[in-house]
Amino acid sequence: MEFLTLFANAPVFTTAAIIDLAIFIGFIIAVVAIGIGMSRGAKGSESYFLAGRGLGWWLIGFSLIAANISTEQFVGMSGSAANYVGLAIASYEWMAAVTLIIVGFIFLPQFLKAGIYTIPEFLEKRYNRFSRTFMSLIMMITFVTVNTTAVIYSGAKVYATFFDSQSYFGIPLDIVTFSWLIGILAATYVFFGGLKACAWADLLQGSALILGGAIVLVFALNALGNADSKTIDDAVQTIAIQSGTEIAETDVARIKESSSGSERFGVLNAHKLRMNLPWNDSVLPITALMLGLWIPNLYYWGLNQYIMQRTLGSRSLAEGQKGIVFAASMKLIVPFIVVFPGLIAFNLFSNDMRVSASARENNGMVLETFESVKADPAGQRKVFPFDADFAQIDRNKATEIVLYNAAVAGIKPEISDYNLLLEHNKQILTEIAKKNSTLPKEDRIVVEKQLMGYDYDAAFPLLMSKLVPAGGFRGFMLAAMLGAVISSLASMLNAASTIFTMDLYKEYLHRNAGDKTLVFVGRSCVLLFTITSCVIAPMLNRPELGGVFHFIQEFQGFISPGILAVFLFGFASKRAPAICGPTALIMSPVIYALLKFFLLPDMAFLDRMAITFASVLIVLTIFRITMPRSTPYEPVSKTTIEMHTSRGALIGGILVLIFTAILYFYFWDSSTPMFSGFLDSILAPFRK
Repeated sequence: MEFLTLFANAPVFTTAAIIDLAIFIGFIIAVVAIGIGMSRGAKGSESYFLAGRGLGWWLIGFSLIAANISTEQFVGMSGSAANYVGLAIASYEWMAAVTLIIVGFIFLPQFLKAGIYTIPEFLEKRYNRFSRTFMSLIMMITFVTVNTTAVIYSGAKVYATFFDSQSYFGIPLDIVTFSWLIGILAATYVFFGGLKACAWADLLQGSALILGGAIVLVFALNALGNADSKTIDDAVQTIAIQSGTEIAETDVARIKESSSGSERFGVLNAHKLRMNLPWNDSVLPITALMLGLWIPNLYYWGLNQYIMQRTLGSRSLAEGQKGIVFAASMKLIVPFIVVFPGLIAFNLFSNDMRVSASARENNGMVLETFESVKADPAGQRKVFPFDADFAQIDRNKATEIVLYNAAVAGIKPEISDYNLLLEHNKQILTEIAKKNSTLPKEDRIVVEKQLMGYDYDAAFPLLMSKLVPAGGFRGFMLAAMLGAVISSLASMLNAASTIFTMDLYKEYLHRNAGDKTLVFVGRSCVLLFTITSCVIAPMLNRPELGGVFHFIQEFQGFISPGILAVFLFGFASKRAPAICGPTALIMSPVIYALLKFFLLPDMAFLDRMAITFASVLIVLTIFRITMPRSTPYEPVSKTTIEMHTSRGALIGGILVLIFTAILYFYFWDSSTPMFSGFLDSILAPFRK
């Protein structure tokens, strides 16, 4: 009877919905079938982990893009664009294009010549075995607990938002359900086919991803062009609340009369269409563009196993370089299909994002807690942070919270400017943090979850659910988004299993393991890592993490500066001693943690990464000077592939660099004061 009740309450599917469902299912079946089918007959560990070192440039290029772009970009980068950051977040993509050129012509020759399976394996050749093992451990743990979980969560969020967490046939279409669905689909073809299955599936998924993003952009611009007068008024008002930027009345009147989506887009987002933010910005300051952003970019594209694994599987150096340049050219397109839709989403659906934030478990429960404890702050000993949007949207409640927090801290605040509510609250919370550091755990004041004004991560899901029509387009977009998640997740699972199998299992548990055993262990890891990630992923639905994209980048800050420093130092100095390897890898998380939690907690994480990177390099330089290797390091070539540089790839790489420079020049805002107050900030501690 219960089974019949499920179908009695099942939704009635329209013809358009059936078409969407058919396209969606057909696409997923095609991806899995191509992945498994094209990798049939592959035998041995090299075939499973490196596709038999036979990948061509076009397969490498599409696979790099598909492995990289996932819903963490569509959700996270679109969300950052909807926030005040705007187009500046595109630096992650356009600087990646430049980074790829560097990787193709500096990093890749070193790795292919060494004939390695994994990136950590190079550290053993250059420094010592401990360096390889340590990097393998932290990379594997990061893949499983951070990267894969973030990809699964961001994908599950898109679908849970799209279906509004409804229940179909008794199955809740929420983040938990979609997390398991995504994990199972990705694990299916990587389990059977390894890297070759990933690469061939990525060919279909990467193409669909670029086309799907373009489709959403077209629908978003069309919707903005057709938006009524009230929607434009709401957008103008929201812009004023979010950024304090007032749009001239003449411009408002002009775009109301216009039906051009691109013209309205230009006026409404003029304050966000710039690549440069001031030095004291907390997300992407100008100082990060100069140094900090290069660290995660070079680490991600040059030293990240799940990205570099497809280039390690290239049939020649020339093929690998052409594939990398092809991927770099596609990176120039990505902001137009990811960042621009996020900007438009905030223009059209800011009210929905605000409702989403207030309806989330975070705001609702925290506000209830605040109301219950504010009458007795001394007894409850809880304080409440909030973001800038919350302060602007509900100043009365924000003022209440500041006064309450001050009472808990024993401070009497003088609120002279209500535009500085957020700063007042930050100062109070800083004082509380100092007090907590001197108190036993049971006596510390509890800091509640952060109250938010908008749920920016909902930007792209809202575009999907509200603008993409049923009857084909919606099914294709849902499939393309799921394909994006699956491709990235499959690549990460394959990389994590490769690292465990080749760097840990074979090195320490079974040195004489044969190919069949190694492939079996790799497949077992895929299953274990999938289960672990699917369990952890729903936990990322916590607003205090600051959005999924920020969560990933912040976590990488602990490890990427040290890894990048030790590789670059090893490339540049043939007499760098073995001690440099473990020193850099251990120093990096320690220095970054000190900066984040004690010394400079309010600094942008990219600037903290730059300081960590510089500190590690200084120590390595001291080691190089005081205890150099007795004989220069000379790499031993273990490769049988062709190692000639591609002239066509070199010309293409130069063109990519030129186009990147043009984009930065066009979207650079010369009126923004980049370093205003920078010197005063540096000298302030000395003046005291």
